[in-house]
Amino acid sequence: MTAGFDTGSVRLRLRGEGGKVLTTDVCSQRPLVAGLLKGRRADDAVTLLPKVFAVCGRAQGLAAQLAVSAARGEELLPCLVPDIVSEVMREHLWRYLLDLPALFSLLPMHEQFLNAVRWVDADQREALRTLLAACEISRLSESIEAMEQPPPGKATLLQVHSARASLGDWGRLDLEMSRMPTWHGHSAETGAYARYGGDTVTSCGAFAARWLARLAELETWAAGGQNIGTGGTASAVSVAPGVGRALVETARGLLMHEVALENDRISDYRIVAPTEWNFHPQGPLPGWLIGRDCSNEVELRRFAAHAVAALDPCVRWELTLE
Repeated sequence: MTAGFDTGSVRLRLRGEGGKVLTTDVCSQRPLVAGLLKGRRADDAVTLLPKVFAVCGRAQGLAAQLAVSAARGEELLPCLVPDIVSEVMREHLWRYLLDLPALFSLLPMHEQFLNAVRWVDADQREALRTLLAACEISRLSESIEAMEQPPPGKATLLQVHSARASLGDWGRLDLEMSRMPTWHGHSAETGAYARYGGDTVTSCGAFAARWLARLAELETWAAGGQNIGTGGTASAVSVAPGVGRALVETARGLLMHEVALENDRISDYRIVAPTEWNFHPQGPLPGWLIGRDCSNEVELRRFAAHAVAALDPCVRWELTLE
């Protein structure tokens, strides 16, 4: 059923004038799952959604399971879920050891990645801690800080750590919220950078701050210092009779699922994913790009690629220059 299913994309359109980027259009196009699930049995969501959204699939499956349980009246206070914590760490390692070197035309660190994943799965934290302190990682961090990037600036950082608390922010999740979410009327950024309050590094640029926040979350796990609210935290609450909401902190940020049931069949389903937060049209990306020199297309594309990588979409992205 999910064969050939398009998980969406982030589309970035830049228009230049006078040698500068004048306007940006950021559009995150993701499938709406209500049509896929409506009328199905409640437990079908738990089975289908991890197949549809393979990236952070375990988090998607847990969010579906918790939302359905909450709709049936079973709430969950915020807690760290070991399986999701491990998924968050693996995602951070993938980005840092495989994707990040490519930004500097370096070879991916395949062997280190495979070892690190084994250590995470086996809870061998000291081994990972040693790797993260190695020279190769230090050189990567230095390269990040040395790359051209905008200053950190001020960002609205999403700080919602429990499903019950979220009821004060959003009564129900609707179509507009799924497409372009807002918090207190504004766009907001989520992910490791937001979880650390933007304070991981104060003297580096915007791209480095976000990459180093992922590294800091890995280092915190390796040191055994992870707390509720960091990656892998989950909670669920009953929104109304037959309506349940779940929150899960994934590698890329806050994931929200909300399901409405009638006779234990799905009458509505809403997902608000981290990519919709971080690639909001009023999010940080336009501010990084507007005013950039666009006379050199190669350099502009390179800078845009670094900007997108810093925010880390869970889907492919496309850039159009006009």
